[in-house]
Formats: sequence, C-alpha cells, structure tokens
Amino acid sequence: MKYQNKLLKYSASVLLGWCCLWLIATTALAQSNGESQQPQAAVAPSTIETLSSFVELRKALQKDIRTLNQQLQSTRSEAEKASLKQRLEKLESDLRTTTRNFENIAAGVDITTLRGEVTEEFNLQQEVFALVRPAIDEMKEMTARVRKKSELKKKIDYFEEQLPVITQALANIDTLKQAASNKSLMQTLQETEEQWSKQQAFIQSELQAAQLQLDKLNAAETSFAEASQSYLKSFFQKRGLYLTIALLVVASVILLSRLSAKVMQRYIPGFRAKHRSFKIRLVELLHLMLTVLFSILGPMTVFYLVEDWVLFSLGILLLFGIAWALRQTLPRYWSQIQLFLNVGSVREGERIFMEGLPWRVEQINVYSTLVNPVAGISQRVPIDELVDLKSRPSQTDDPWFPCGQGDWVILSNGIRGKVTGISHEMVQLVERGGARVTYQMADFLAASPRNLATNFRVKEVIGLSYALQREITAVIPEALQNYLTQRIHQEGYGDQLLNLRVEFAAANTSSLDIAIIADFKGEAGDLYNRLRRAIQRWCVDACSENGWEIPFPQLTLHGSLSASE
Repeated sequence: MKYQNKLLKYSASVLLGWCCLWLIATTALAQSNGESQQPQAAVAPSTIETLSSFVELRKALQKDIRTLNQQLQSTRSEAEKASLKQRLEKLESDLRTTTRNFENIAAGVDITTLRGEVTEEFNLQQEVFALVRPAIDEMKEMTARVRKKSELKKKIDYFEEQLPVITQALANIDTLKQAASNKSLMQTLQETEEQWSKQQAFIQSELQAAQLQLDKLNAAETSFAEASQSYLKSFFQKRGLYLTIALLVVASVILLSRLSAKVMQRYIPGFRAKHRSFKIRLVELLHLMLTVLFSILGPMTVFYLVEDWVLFSLGILLLFGIAWALRQTLPRYWSQIQLFLNVGSVREGERIFMEGLPWRVEQINVYSTLVNPVAGISQRVPIDELVDLKSRPSQTDDPWFPCGQGDWVILSNGIRGKVTGISHEMVQLVERGGARVTYQMADFLAASPRNLATNFRVKEVIGLSYALQREITAVIPEALQNYLTQRIHQEGYGDQLLNLRVEFAAANTSSLDIAIIADFKGEAGDLYNRLRRAIQRWCVDACSENGWEIPFPQLTLHGSLSASE
C-alpha cells in the first residue's frame, strides 16, 4: 500500500537518528579509551627538577605562613591585622595551588576529581537533567582534552607575560639597594625583594607545571589510524552490541507492520477499495502511528534494559529536538490527518485547481493521486501539498482541458496543429507538413486553443455585382447552395459535412456579399484550411458557370479611371 512508503520514510529517519547516536557515543568511547590506554612514558629529568622546586617552594611558603601567624598574634593594630590576614590568605592560596600542582605532576594525571570537590549545579530543573545528564557528561568528556589544552595554553601565556614584569621589578629594587645608604630603607627594600622573589618562584613553578602538563597531553595524542583502530575496537566491545540490537528491533517493527498490513488487506472488507470508508482510514492511520511510535520506543527500551544511560540520554535529547522542531508544525499535521481520513478541505472524487490545471482527486493517502481525465495526465503528490487547497464536487459540464491528445487545435496566434504530447509542463503540436511546435503549459492555455476535434464551422464570404440585385437575396443563394452541395459530395467531403447554408450577408460598398456557412465533423479538422480554400474555389466556379459578376472594389476602380484620364 502507498502508506508503506511513508512508513519507510519515517523509519529511515529513525534509523538515521540512531546512527547519529552511534557516532557520538562511540566517538566519546574512543576518546576515553585513547586516554586510558596510553603507554606509560619514562620519567623525564625535568619532572624531577620541577618536583624538587615545588618542595622547596612549599617549605618557603609554610615558613612564611608561620611567620605571619606569629606576627598576627603579636600585633594589636587593626589595620596591620587586616593587612597580615590578606597576605596570609594569599600565601595559603599559593600553598594550595603548589600542593595541587605537585600532586598532579607526581601522579602524571589530573586527579582533581579525586579530591571530592563540589561540582557545579545545573541551572535547569533537576528532573529534566537527570535524564540527559549522562549524555552531557559524555559530550564534556569528548572535549576534555581539547579544553584542557586550551586552558593550559592560556595559563602559560599569562605567566609568561608576568615573569618579565617581576624580573624588571627585582632589577629595579636591586639598583635601589645599591644606591641606598639608609639602614631602614635597606631593610624595607630587602623585605620587598624577598616577597617578589617568592612571587617569581611561584609563577615559575606554575609555568613549569602548566608546560609539563601540556607536553604530556601533546605526547599522549595518537595518530588517526591508531584512533580509528581504538574506535572500532571499543565500539564492538561495548556499545556495538546494543546498537545492533536496537537496529534489529526497528527492523522487526517494520517487518511486523508490513505483515499486519497484509493481514488487514486480506481480512478487512473494503480495505483495498478505491474509495474507503472513514473507519478503514482510521484503522490505517492508527496502524501507521503505532508503527512509528514502536520504531522510536523500541531502541529506547533496549538502551534502558541494558542500562546504557549514555545512549538512552542521547535518545532523549534526540526526541526533545524532534518535539521542539515539530511544535510549530502540529496544526499542519492535524490538517494532514483530516485529509487522510477524507474529512478535510480536499476529498476524494472532487475537483481541485493546482499548478494552473484542474485535477480530480482520485485517491487520498500519504501520497495522493490526482488525475486530469481529458488531458490524460496524472501525478502523485504528498498529502502535505493538499493542506492549503480546497475541493468542490465536479459537475458533468465542467471543463478539464481544452483538448486531448490527437485533437486538432487552432491557437489565437493562428497556428494550427495536431496535439501529439501533453505533460504537466509542456504541450506539443505537429503542423501540416510535420513541423513541431512546443508550448509551455501556461503559454498554451493563454493562447486560447480552439478545438476542432468535435465539430467545427467554416464561414466564407463572396461578393457579387450590384447588377444582380434582384436575384441576390433568394435565387442566387439557393442556386449556389445546390452547386456547393454537389461539389462537396463529388470531391469526397460529403460524409464529413453536417450542415450547409448560403445566405445573403450584407450590401457592401462595392458588392453584395453572400455568406457560406458549412459545419463539418471533427475528423476533418486537419483539412480546415483546405476546406476554406475549396469553398472559395467552388464559389468562383459557380459564378463562372452562371455568369455572376464578381466586381472590383469601387475605390480601386475609380482610382484606375482617374489614372487613365
């Protein structure tokens, strides 16, 4: 059935979504495995030197902290106490930082997460983030290496900018010491120099720690081939089985859906009818919705049962994204459901106008069928394209198309030809002699084609002399009609002739006009111009046999006389 195409489309979208989940999850797994499976490198001499400098710096900081604590206990000035507390807090912060750097360098990895530090809380509601947090943590883990490298580079740049300033400050203090002779000034400069020297040592230690961590991260990076191998290995070892089971569940749902559809077609009366009832359409719609629903819930159930919360959270995020994208289109989907149930603005068997042509709605389904019965063309359109249209019951005399294939037509520009091809975009004509003329559909309809396929009329006028005035209204028309009837049958056009009338038309300026009106069958449409010429020829022959004068126009005659005079 046609709805199966839509079912396959929805299922393919679901499969594509789960493939995206597979890529994200397995990439994260490969990244984490790549970090955990790096071979242990030999201890570099620079690491030992850095650790030694950290030990010395810690001792100096601890000594300064003890000194400040003693000064804080002995002083009584509130202003001095505040200054000492501020310096003490700075030294304690530097000591904690130095200790943390020492532990990270000694351990060879970032052990910040082992210290039990409080993680940042989420701003959104905890109920929502409890479902999607595993996926977010997995994505953060994917970019942890890149973010860590970026932070270290910024840290190195900052300390490299600070070191020259401190070095210049120490040089200036040393110059002042050499020039100073006051003992108190010398003591103050000495204390200031010691503080800046300690700050310089601290910044150098921070710089060395950041540089070592950055070097280790760069050394731990693997090549593309190794990362691909690790990626495939981790996939087949951990999440490959779960994703395979999820895809098998989707395939099973689709297979069961097709089998159940065949059962309904076989055992439900009228299920295959051209125009189905509302109940049958409702059953088919529910069957389609359940198929899509189970195709989505099946993999989610698999991830829940195997307790793979990363894939489950990624699935939740994917569903949230789909729901957010569909929130603006829900009214349109509701209109499509109404059309599918044949209770909307367009209904089966009625007439709509689309793309510049009228169409009969042959069948409404996920892909609907539209037919133009006269033009002999049809098209299959998605049901979404019918949402903004409306249909009406078709009447027996409603025109569908100006012509059909094989008809002879005359356009407003005088071109006459046989219609040999009609499509949604173009109409092709073949003129007498074989020349082909092609029009776009809009241009062809704008040319107001006159169809000769049913019956057509040829009207010709011949003028006679005013000398025949007595006979022109009755005798001559009757005689001319009898003569034309005889000639038409003699030359083989009698079977196509439907009606022939010869009447007095008008008293013209230089002649008395007679109108010849001949109606022919549509099968003689290709002879339209030949019949016009034949009628003129037969009229001239009749005038010659009966001695009827065909005058020149009076203006031409008078002009000739004036020229001769």
